[in-house]
Amino acid sequence: MGTFQTKEYFCDFCVVGGGLAGTVAALAAARKGLRVVLIQDRPVLGGNSSSEIRVWVRGAKGIYNKETGILGEFEEENIYRNPTLAPTLWDSVLYGKIKGNPNITLLLNSSCMQAECDNGRILSVTAWQLTTYTWQKVYARFFADCSGDSVLAPLTGAAHRIGREAQSEYGESIAQPVADEKGMGMCCFFSARETDHPVKFTPPSWANVYETDEDFAVVSYKVNNLSTFRDHAVATSGTNFWWMELGGDGEAIVNTEETRDELVKIVFGIWDHIKNKGNHGYENWELDWVGFLPGKRESVRYIGEHVLKQSDIEEGGVFDDVVAYGGWPMDSLNPLGMKANSFDELPSQMHPAPSPYGISYRCLYSANIDNLFFAGRNISATHVGMSSIRVMGTCALMGQAIGTAAALCEKNGFLPRELRGTDLKKLQMQLQEDGVFLPGLPRQIPALSLSATLNLSDEQRSVLFNGIERPRSEEERNDIVLEKGASLVFSWEEKQKLSELRIQFDRDWERTSVTPNFKMQVFPMKLNEGKDFVPVKVADTIVRSFAVYADGEKIYECDNNYYALVKVPLSVEAKMLEVKMIDTWGNDRVHLFACDVK
Repeated sequence: MGTFQTKEYFCDFCVVGGGLAGTVAALAAARKGLRVVLIQDRPVLGGNSSSEIRVWVRGAKGIYNKETGILGEFEEENIYRNPTLAPTLWDSVLYGKIKGNPNITLLLNSSCMQAECDNGRILSVTAWQLTTYTWQKVYARFFADCSGDSVLAPLTGAAHRIGREAQSEYGESIAQPVADEKGMGMCCFFSARETDHPVKFTPPSWANVYETDEDFAVVSYKVNNLSTFRDHAVATSGTNFWWMELGGDGEAIVNTEETRDELVKIVFGIWDHIKNKGNHGYENWELDWVGFLPGKRESVRYIGEHVLKQSDIEEGGVFDDVVAYGGWPMDSLNPLGMKANSFDELPSQMHPAPSPYGISYRCLYSANIDNLFFAGRNISATHVGMSSIRVMGTCALMGQAIGTAAALCEKNGFLPRELRGTDLKKLQMQLQEDGVFLPGLPRQIPALSLSATLNLSDEQRSVLFNGIERPRSEEERNDIVLEKGASLVFSWEEKQKLSELRIQFDRDWERTSVTPNFKMQVFPMKLNEGKDFVPVKVADTIVRSFAVYADGEKIYECDNNYYALVKVPLSVEAKMLEVKMIDTWGNDRVHLFACDVK
């Protein structure tokens, strides 16, 4: 390693890659007591969602299938701290959550370069930190590759796959007739802002030139409901220009720099077209940011104990070991990207997927490297399966699953593949305790809560304790309603040792009290900003202030809560526990999906 200094770290869990999957994985493990090192090759966290790239966070379709858990916590923090949705403040939300946990060592600007293995296990990884010119060597019991590009695969010999499978390999009807090494490409994005005056735009001399729509776009069309087109409507609720894509028809990793160069020419050329080529109606709009770091969709996928495929998704992902879920369509973009520009070369084909469908734990660890987890777009899936699970909301859920699994493995002395049976059930229960919805699995209510007498009707008690903490339809709401100022009271005949109170408030699943803008109701991020933009706000339905009393004595009070899931440590003995709902962020009543004590 030459004359440069080497720093060494010893930890339980090393996560390579600080996108949403890796950030969530690191935080989930650290909150369970593991010593964690998080290695990120960029100066900020968030990956494709970061201010450097600015892809919208998306996940399972349907307002009642929204991803929660740690990702939901990030979202709620961003809404509270960053109402104008400044991209760099989103970076700071993630940074603050990681730096605020004493169990995490964060290595930014550090690219993983080497790995040391022995007998099918990783012993250490070494990263080069650009800012300090220092080698960072990390020893750990467990490793997770959340890099997207599966950087540990070539360094460790972990089984992996590149490209698209043939239809015959996994019986996938929407796969390619013949296997190839192509995939989905990458994008550079831009953001624009509407002003109250005309703004001129002068393109750089090297930008592409698109005189008419036909030079880059097939007009709006639909074939068998599978086709998409290159919409270029700039608006607060407009497109994010996902189709400005290249790189799927070549070496996705090796050619990244050359592909970026071409993408930047496209970005400036498209904006020049919108501003200067024809009457598009954007005289008052100005370009205020262009991304020079491409957001990748596909490169290298690991092979795990199970490979998620088309039939798994279409059948709903009914796995005994479900630990996450998806629900985005099987959305496979043309490897040619912008090179595809005819009726026979669709930019994308979207095949429907049930929402939600389950994702197996066996897709999240290596088939041949004993202590290697992975989460994100590089999990064990076919190209078709990956075309659905690749969206960041789904990736974050997988990150929480492996971070929690790593903690259980460390506690019990297991390898990832040995986490089965009743221990796998413990993983599922812990994920649910931490706010993750698992399709088809109601959360188990603590026995102490079930043994209590409550000041509720039998019907209300049944709903509160049904273990389903979100609506499943407009008719099946799964919440109980209390007046502001009312209390929920648990009582027992004898004093009980109470360790924790857990409350699931209503996060406003429809999101209408958060923002009137549809795109930001899905996840509070913006790209282009019209004059109609309205800052986001904490959901009216979340309880802002509440107090907890044990045998009539106040033991806890919060007057500025903005999280939907709240856990209050108690450490008290009492015969009665009262939870008083004092005020919300705007709603007239309090909606509770869960409130229990253990």
